[in-house]
Amino acid sequence: MRLLGLLIISLLPLAAELRTDIEFAKPGGVSLTLDAYVPEGKGPFPAVIIVHGGGWRNGTKTTYVPPLFEPLSKGGFAWFTINYRLAPAHRFPAQADDVFEAIRWVKKHAAEYKVDVKRMALIGESAGGHMVSYVGARGKGETAVAAVIPFYGPHDLAARARKLGAIGENVERLLDINAPGPEAEEKMRAASPITYVHKGMPPYLMIHGTEDKAVPYDQSPLMCAKMKEAGARCEVFTVEGAPHGIGGWEKNPAFQKYKEKMVEWLRQTLK
Repeated sequence: MRLLGLLIISLLPLAAELRTDIEFAKPGGVSLTLDAYVPEGKGPFPAVIIVHGGGWRNGTKTTYVPPLFEPLSKGGFAWFTINYRLAPAHRFPAQADDVFEAIRWVKKHAAEYKVDVKRMALIGESAGGHMVSYVGARGKGETAVAAVIPFYGPHDLAARARKLGAIGENVERLLDINAPGPEAEEKMRAASPITYVHKGMPPYLMIHGTEDKAVPYDQSPLMCAKMKEAGARCEVFTVEGAPHGIGGWEKNPAFQKYKEKMVEWLRQTLK
């Protein structure tokens, strides 16, 4: 973990600052920590909260998401990558509650970290994409954000289950589902971001690869269509031929255009 931290620091612009392992919440005695990158300069800067994937039951703030750190740093954003409670020890909505708490914490400490609270975004990948999509749609007041970027997020858990032919062990553990049926359908509906689409939600940029076998590509266009129908803003950035996981995308230069798109979209949306 220390070597990874040193590697991340080596990629950051000079005079910027990376602060690690800061406790931002302690729900039920579980210490939740984040790493915070503060750009060089006076600020205030637009900021991004990053939420890792891992099937809701694996991963940390420094797994899966490091490919995002360098482009966001060079783009002039403050960023915070967070840990959250994992299933099955903690059932949904504990994970989303932790993202809400991270938003509150960053806003509370905005002056210290040179953050512009009116220009805050969420970025998440896979399970993290699900959570930022859910939190973006449901946030209000002190938990509202100005933009959301879900990478290959499962936005409609029931539709995903139908597409894959199974609910999936990760979702079963997340939602405490024991068997298919009306109760399972209701739990998936209640946990699905698409259920909470409304006109006043923040703009979304959905980034998804067409060869994703874990979260079918159509999850992103379906969510976007629902948002447009409601009068909300969204866009889908398609990565042709890309599988699930931005870590794997690093090996293929053809998949890297998402980084430029992500930064440019955030700049335009948060300006």
